[in-house]
Amino acid sequence: MQCFETVDGRTNLFRGLMMLCSFIASPFIALTQTCPPNIDFETGTFDGWTCYSGSTSAGGGTNQINLSQTGPIPQKHTMMSRNDGSTDPYGGFPTSCPNGSGYSIRLGNNMGGGEAEGISYQFTIPAGQNVYSLIYHYAVVFQDPNHEHYQQPRMQVEIKNITDNVTIDCSSFSFIPHGSPLPGFFQSSVAGDDGTPVWCKNWSAVSVNLNGLAGKTIQLFFKTADCTFRRHFGYAYIDVNSECSDEFTGARFCPDDTSVTVTAPYGYQSYTWFNNSFTQQLGTEQDLVFTPPPAAGSTVAVVIEPYSGYGCKDTLYANLLDNLEVTANAGSDDVSCNASPIDLGVIPKPGLVYSWSPAIGLSNPNISTPVATPSVNTQYILSVRNSGGGCLTRDTVMIKASIVDTTLQLLGKASFCSDSNDSAVLKVSAYQNIQWYRDNRPVGNGSFTYRANSSGSYYALLTNSDGCKANTSRKAILIEDPKDPIRYPMQYAVRNQSIELEARKIGTEVLWIPALQLNNAASFAPVFRGNT
Repeated sequence: MQCFETVDGRTNLFRGLMMLCSFIASPFIALTQTCPPNIDFETGTFDGWTCYSGSTSAGGGTNQINLSQTGPIPQKHTMMSRNDGSTDPYGGFPTSCPNGSGYSIRLGNNMGGGEAEGISYQFTIPAGQNVYSLIYHYAVVFQDPNHEHYQQPRMQVEIKNITDNVTIDCSSFSFIPHGSPLPGFFQSSVAGDDGTPVWCKNWSAVSVNLNGLAGKTIQLFFKTADCTFRRHFGYAYIDVNSECSDEFTGARFCPDDTSVTVTAPYGYQSYTWFNNSFTQQLGTEQDLVFTPPPAAGSTVAVVIEPYSGYGCKDTLYANLLDNLEVTANAGSDDVSCNASPIDLGVIPKPGLVYSWSPAIGLSNPNISTPVATPSVNTQYILSVRNSGGGCLTRDTVMIKASIVDTTLQLLGKASFCSDSNDSAVLKVSAYQNIQWYRDNRPVGNGSFTYRANSSGSYYALLTNSDGCKANTSRKAILIEDPKDPIRYPMQYAVRNQSIELEARKIGTEVLWIPALQLNNAASFAPVFRGNT
């Protein structure tokens, strides 16, 4: 499959670090929607997505992005875990979207080279679902070398109704950096390798109105490209919200909550909340707080405005109901082998508060998916409640700490002559399965001792009754055969003048007999000085 794109001088296209996040299925009226499979990357794979790679070029005052369907390519399409906790080196914002999902991807890299990357997802809106919308989030970082507009790094977002071959204009746009800041951008304190300024934009959102398109096939396509001179880069992080529903966070609350916080989709420039009849303004922040909770069945509306030029103004509604049910899930019992990290819990849901006990051995006891490295067998208790304090529920998980002793003992000498009575015996602790190796090749198994009969690098792979495996350290064994003796040639010395003798470099020790008139009889190269 070959994809070709031409961008003329009227486009306002950027390429750089683009982070796309949270395709949130969010219709204006409360309707249940089916989330397209793996649109959120939560399988930790690219299943359902199509990856592209190619190049960018300029000619005749236009930019061309040439993409071919490939499959995930390392450093171009890279799966990243939220547990990394990393931030972008230029923008300082997290490399995973702040929506609580477990996986994000990185699109492209910071190496330049005239590269272009793309990723797309195609799905069909269910028949009869005439009220339907998506919200995608993005953040961007790109270099601004101030080339001609058609030579600059760039990014393009294209949302298309494939069935009717119609681009959804309000949600599709392209732009470049070209000598002046674009709306919502800031200059990074970290410049490119050649001093080129780097411009960043924090997480932002665009609403995709798909009303009236039931049964239509929709394609989301995101493309990035370096500058055409092959020196300046851009790359992207993409994430998708795991909660594909029409509900705002907090729209459903617990009957025993003392307060309710309703949260609109992340990343818009401004929010204005109203009651259902638009006769009363309720707030101007992303979050709307009710203390005490509102009457069940109340409806609120929020007018969301994207950054100028990047999407259309929209209005979303939230129906507030006190029927929230919370279920704690601590995960499955597991074994930590030699303090190996174990992921607890499941992907968090927005609006819930998580707490683990005991905190010992946990990376963070106040998140839904901490990493456990206990030193002893530990049962962890997970407590989950709504942000308003209600619906408290608990679950437990047992993590067994299993240690494999990787000590490797040497009984005897590590270096000796084959005609001596010396030996090298290696010993480990007794385990269910023991496999010995010499120079990375198996040489024996079963016994907790092994006699080394030839030179090499030895170690053992140990497996205990819990199935934990570990390699011991390595021991180098040197067994040499004796060398045939020789007589050294006659040396002539001047009386009372120094002359250096030299023995063959055999073994580890040397002794000259007799030691008369030698400065060091135990040296491979002693000095003789005498008159007889």
